[in-house]
Parts: sequence; C-alpha cells; structure tokens
Amino acid sequence: MTSDSDDDALSWDGDEGRTSKRPPREDAGRPSPVQDAAAEPSVVEPSTEAARSSDAAAPVDAESDAGVLLDDERPSLSTGMLLALGVVGGIYLLYSVGWVVGGLRLKPLANFFVADAMFLPWFVLAVAAPALWFLAGWVLTRGKATWTRLSVLLLGVVLLVPWPFVTVGAIGS
Repeated sequence: MTSDSDDDALSWDGDEGRTSKRPPREDAGRPSPVQDAAAEPSVVEPSTEAARSSDAAAPVDAESDAGVLLDDERPSLSTGMLLALGVVGGIYLLYSVGWVVGGLRLKPLANFFVADAMFLPWFVLAVAAPALWFLAGWVLTRGKATWTRLSVLLLGVVLLVPWPFVTVGAIGS
C-alpha cells in the first residue's frame, strides 16, 4: 500500500469518514513557539520590539490560553534550596514550640511584673513571630536572588531564638 500523501503516515485506514468531536483550538492557525523561535531573526528591530511591548500591555481575554502562566515559565527551586527551606522551616516550627514552652514557664514570674492582659498579646506575637518571619521573608524576597532569600531566612533563625526556653528550659527548678 503506497501513497503520495505525507498525511497518510499519521492516520489509520478508515479514518477518512471520522470527524473530530472537539472544537478547533483558537491557536490552530498560529505557529508553535518552536517555529516562532526559528522564524525570528537574531537581531530585533526597534519597531518589532515596540509592537511586542504593546502586545504585552494589551488586556488578556479570560478564556484565552495566553493569560495562563504555565509551569514551564515559572522558575523552579533547586534541590538544595528546597532542602534549605525545609530545614529553616523546621527550625522556625521548633522556635514556635520553644516560645510556647518557655513563655508558659515564665508566666508565673511575669505575673509579678505585668498583668495577664499585657502578657498574653506579646506571648501570642512571640509564638507567631517565626511563622510571620518565614512568610514575610518568602514573600518579600520573591524574584530576588536565591542567596538573598536564604540570608533573610537565616537572619530570622539568629534573631528569633526562643530565649525563655533557652534560659529556663522545659524542666523547672
């Protein structure tokens, strides 16, 4: 069975009568990104660059695929950075537990100096501080270099040590 058409290699016998039940895609006439890259010249003319910037500023229709951020476009974290984030996150979780245990151990001593109404908000803030630092460090260093993000998180490890737990500990005297 020989054929002159290249499309015959991509179909089975008897496929001629079948029709696709899916509607045609909106980008069916557009070339693929690989074809775009091969067709574009290596030197970009200023008029082409201006047209691209105006296309980027145009509003994107909610139904089109152009507004969806694909996983391939988003930079992924390296294995080392994921490991470092897990370790630092675990340290922050232990710090929160340390603030709870240490703060509760110091509560009877603190009642001599301040009322419960003053102690409780600062206690809650101290317990939440490691989680807040982690969240703020993660969000505020978005798009920055990896070493910047990691140094901000490690600075929190140094600054947020639960001193009541370190000095008094879990075992009372």
